[in-house]
Amino acid sequence: MGLKCFIFDLDGTIVETDYDWARIKEEIGTGGQPILSYLQQLPPPERQKKYQLLEHYEKKATERARLRKGVKDFLNFLRQKKVKIALVTNNSRGNTEILLRRFGLSFDQIITRESGLWKPSGRPIQWVMNYFQFCPEECAVVGDSLFDILAAKEAGVEKIFILAEEASYFSTFPVKVFASLAELQEFVRREYFPD
Repeated sequence: MGLKCFIFDLDGTIVETDYDWARIKEEIGTGGQPILSYLQQLPPPERQKKYQLLEHYEKKATERARLRKGVKDFLNFLRQKKVKIALVTNNSRGNTEILLRRFGLSFDQIITRESGLWKPSGRPIQWVMNYFQFCPEECAVVGDSLFDILAAKEAGVEKIFILAEEASYFSTFPVKVFASLAELQEFVRREYFPD
């Protein structure tokens, strides 16, 4: 079955950002929980205060973000092959729009945390598949973190492509790891779109 949809993560995948997640989680006081899940269970005044702290760090990271090398080439390649491209991010709609505008990028569907669906849950990925009416076998997820893997697996997507310098970190997961988007593009071309 051919690939009809690629679902991308944003931070660390489409753009390179400098988040010190351990420090941010410690400052917010998540106790090891995922940040968004932790914030959701707080009473409104405390939630608002801690959301502002998260947004402060996100704003700084957004200002310094760099487009990952090879993004435009890969997205153009997928469009030429008539493949749908979606973006699923735990970042805010505001930051996402700033980055897409700055780098001149567009996607067929975008899910941000304002949807109430976020990784590591598979629900945002399932939402994209339902929107396009694709089954998991027709989709691939491209990310850079454990959250991307967990979300893809929960959604039933088995084609999981991870961008990472250090492949050994992901050696226990059923994923393919690539050092660059150019490498991933060549693999996708060879495996799924041979001329």
